[in-house]
Amino acid sequence: MYPNSTQNSVNQQNPLIVQKEDEIDLKVLLFNYLQYWPLILAFMFAGLISAFFFNRYATSIYKIESSVLIEEEEPALGMDLFESAGLGFQGKSNIENEMGILKSFSLAEKTISNLNLNVQYFEEGFLKSSQIYDKLPIIVSVNWNQSQWVGGLFSIEILSQDSFEIQIEDDDFKIYNPSDPYYKVLPENIGFEPNLKKSIYSFGESIEEDNLSFKVTNIRGNPGDKFLFRFTDTPTLALNFLEQLTVSPINKQASILSLSIETPVRRLGEDYINKLMEMYLERELELKNRASESTIRFIEQQLSGISDSLEFSENKLQKYRSENNIFNLSQEGSVIFERLQELEKQKGETEVSLKYYQTLNSYLENNQGGDLVAPSIIGVTDPLLNSLVSALAELQADQIRLKSNFSDQAPAVRENATRIANTKKQLQENVNLALNNTRNVLADINDRIQTIESDINALPKTERDLLGIQRQFTINENIYVYLLQKKAEAEITKASNMPKNAILDYAKAGQEPVAPKRTLNLMIGFILGLILPIGFITIKDFLNTKIEDPKELENQIKVPLIGMVGRNGSEDALPVLNNPRSTVTESFRSLRADMSYLSQQKENLTILFTSSISGEGKTFVSINMASVYALMGKKTILIGLDLRKPKIAEDFGLSNDVGMSTCLSSSTPWESVVKSSGYKGFDVILSGPIPPNPAELLLQDKFSQIINEIKQSYDVIVFDCPPVGLVSETKELFSMADISFFVFRQAYSLKGNTQILNNLVEKGGVKKIYGILNDVHIDKGYGYGYGYGYGYGYGSNSYGYHEEVQLPWWKRALRRK
Repeated sequence: MYPNSTQNSVNQQNPLIVQKEDEIDLKVLLFNYLQYWPLILAFMFAGLISAFFFNRYATSIYKIESSVLIEEEEPALGMDLFESAGLGFQGKSNIENEMGILKSFSLAEKTISNLNLNVQYFEEGFLKSSQIYDKLPIIVSVNWNQSQWVGGLFSIEILSQDSFEIQIEDDDFKIYNPSDPYYKVLPENIGFEPNLKKSIYSFGESIEEDNLSFKVTNIRGNPGDKFLFRFTDTPTLALNFLEQLTVSPINKQASILSLSIETPVRRLGEDYINKLMEMYLERELELKNRASESTIRFIEQQLSGISDSLEFSENKLQKYRSENNIFNLSQEGSVIFERLQELEKQKGETEVSLKYYQTLNSYLENNQGGDLVAPSIIGVTDPLLNSLVSALAELQADQIRLKSNFSDQAPAVRENATRIANTKKQLQENVNLALNNTRNVLADINDRIQTIESDINALPKTERDLLGIQRQFTINENIYVYLLQKKAEAEITKASNMPKNAILDYAKAGQEPVAPKRTLNLMIGFILGLILPIGFITIKDFLNTKIEDPKELENQIKVPLIGMVGRNGSEDALPVLNNPRSTVTESFRSLRADMSYLSQQKENLTILFTSSISGEGKTFVSINMASVYALMGKKTILIGLDLRKPKIAEDFGLSNDVGMSTCLSSSTPWESVVKSSGYKGFDVILSGPIPPNPAELLLQDKFSQIINEIKQSYDVIVFDCPPVGLVSETKELFSMADISFFVFRQAYSLKGNTQILNNLVEKGGVKKIYGILNDVHIDKGYGYGYGYGYGYGYGSNSYGYHEEVQLPWWKRALRRK
């Protein structure tokens, strides 16, 4: 007997079993996919064609870029004191602030309003519509002061130079209300359905509907031209452009911001970014001018009060001189007047400063809003105070910007509010100190004026009165001239204001589109065309329940896979006898050679063939296995034991009138039912007429006796048994055979049927049983399948048989199943 423990050694002796498992797996995988090469090529071609048409008809997207230079602000004098005090003035770069401004909704909204982009025009193409921006054939004028339909699409066809036809192409409208521009309502929510009362209008005629009003003007359109247009409100457009706009520094060290936008209309993108940068610089200039304008308003308020006093004192002085015929002071009076005039000038300037401090103090105590007047404009030269006021104005401007984009609880808003509070606290302390100092200075000047006034009393009364009147006039005149000077300085400052930032590069579109990425799309189409069929094949193989891979079968069964038989390409069921040089014949010769290892030193050999179900080729294998022994000169007999579905008679052209069932059901001797196959040394016992009780017949002692007698007369006995998966009597026949074979058929036998063979070994106690894979025609990369042969060097067709030549691996791989 040949025990199961010798399975590994059998595998090593079997020349058909390849031992390089790692190489086999890769080769099998390759061969499995290459068998579907037409499908894979078709998908790859379809993928490339799809990518080509996508590139051809997809809308080209261009990237528009520009750059802005951000000037870093130098710390004002005295700001280092606050940095050391930890009050939040860390001199941080303002790059992030400027990026936030450029990405702000308010700036985008202002830009859209200046560009008048609320009507978009389109021209229909073969598969897509393209937007028109330059050289518009028509212009649609919309009254945005009333409600409008936005979001939907109108189509217009020019009928003549004077008329056109308009229709609703897409009714996905919303109602825009200028009184509440940030919230639009659906027409159905207010019981309204967008419809046009008529379709034909004249150019220049007002088209009036509920919540709709516009006019169409023909610029260069011709009869027959068709266009599309859409209304979009400014807030929606601003949001759309904000989503597309990218603002980023060109690198971490530079203070240059790059602005970019991707759009299918290059000119539109360039105009938007250029206008955005202009609005950005204009905003910055407005913020600078606001300080000068506040200063001018403050000075004008002071001038309106002092001008009346100046006019009154001037009239009084002229009247006194006329009435008293005195025009100039004496030398002594002139000296006193000059001293007094200088002090009065200092007093006037000090009072202006005091008034400014009081205004600033009221601003801080009452937490007022609005713009601050810079101290330097009115002559206050305290560097710390100037720095604090400038810092507070900047922080307040930042707070306004932050609150327009974030809630009050946002971390950035709260942090900036803390900085404002700290700055106000320091500014309040500085203002209080300045108030006290100014009051002390003013008191000292008043004391000095009183001292000089005592000298005035020594002058004559007429001169004394003239001095008093002229003194009052000079005081008002000095203050008035001082304020006029400061106003002129403020106006000069406003006129000379320039944005600290600058446009470095105006917007420019790239020459090549950034989308679609044509090369990438072709690669994706190619890869998808490759992956999809491979995935399909992989899933198909995963769900396949039929045995195809010899290696997989070898791994699933508990016994050695002793050999494989290729597909019989002819209708002849006896290829061993009729075509001895075929690949199928060589398969059986190889099996016969392996028998010498499986049944050593046995002169008589009994071989059993069975399978799991009918149709797996056990009869074909039984006949040709017996034939290959007969060709060897062995006296061979083939016994048909499939009493339910006999097939041997048909293959040999014999009549199934008598056979084994005849012997078992009567006293007919077995010698009388032996029939010649027509070939030397090869006899056949057919199964005979189909009996009503085949299982019981084969289980009789008489059957064992007949088999023993046959063994005395023949060298090789071959049993063609019924499928063991369908009938029970086959299990009893294993004990009568020296070697048993379980036949599987490629692409026919179910993978689950391997368990039948495993149960025979593990539970049935069957010994010396082996597996055979029949009808091997799918080459999984092992070289087992069709298309190979051995050849004998006898020359071409010397025996009237065709000689099969081994094909190269790539030809075997590309052959279809």
